[in-house]
Amino acid sequence: MPELPEMENYRALLDERIVGHEISDVIIGREKSINMKPDEFARITRQHKIVNVERRAKYLIFHLENGYQLLLHLMLGGWMFYGKESEKPKRTVQVQLSFGENNLYFIGLRLGYLHVHTRETLHKELMSLGPEPLDKTFTVDIFMQIIAKHKGALKTTLLKQDVIVGIGNRYSDEILWQAKLLPHKKASTLAETEIRQLFSSIQDILRQAIASGGYMENRLFIGDSHTGGYAKMMYVHDREGEPCKRCGHPITKTEMSSHATFYCGECQV
Repeated sequence: MPELPEMENYRALLDERIVGHEISDVIIGREKSINMKPDEFARITRQHKIVNVERRAKYLIFHLENGYQLLLHLMLGGWMFYGKESEKPKRTVQVQLSFGENNLYFIGLRLGYLHVHTRETLHKELMSLGPEPLDKTFTVDIFMQIIAKHKGALKTTLLKQDVIVGIGNRYSDEILWQAKLLPHKKASTLAETEIRQLFSSIQDILRQAIASGGYMENRLFIGDSHTGGYAKMMYVHDREGEPCKRCGHPITKTEMSSHATFYCGECQV
């Protein structure tokens, strides 16, 4: 599932390509991927410009000039491609937004969706989300207050979107590796120095991943050389049995709350 870095990468690339451009046509291939009848969806979106693309947590929000917003959650297996019809991947498209000769294809939206919202309904939809980990208002003191309220394992705490947003299975492993903390260690047992290190690791790993285009292998457009660069930089995730990049000990794989979890049993404590 795309996490914060992947969606931030999408946001930046789409900002360069579709902001200020009018949606010239809409094609709905799967009605369950939207939240209204296709004719109504097209009426609201067609011939209106995208004025901003915003990311919140693992969502993208496409702001339309008429005041409506399109809320995208890719969920598991979802991705996007931007380009001409002749460049489109040979995959089933659930939703297509056209911008003249170029199209934005939403692919793999079996669990994901693209929903129309007003400002009021969007606020209600997102109001339960926790703070953004890279926002300048999110400080280590606020993080300490959050950690103090939770007694569960560190990994499951990081995955809770009402605690802190945007961190999923992959990056929780990467963050805890850098912080030298075991995923099953209880949040309530952390010393202040460990909380500060965890806070720093959250920001460092997410920034590294954004700078290298996240982990997703599907490129956004023909010639996209940025997307997916972090896949080759993973420290522990999906590296079972391989040597730890810090101490050389074999990486361990286990399962936590139905999530495949990777860590170093030697240098994470």
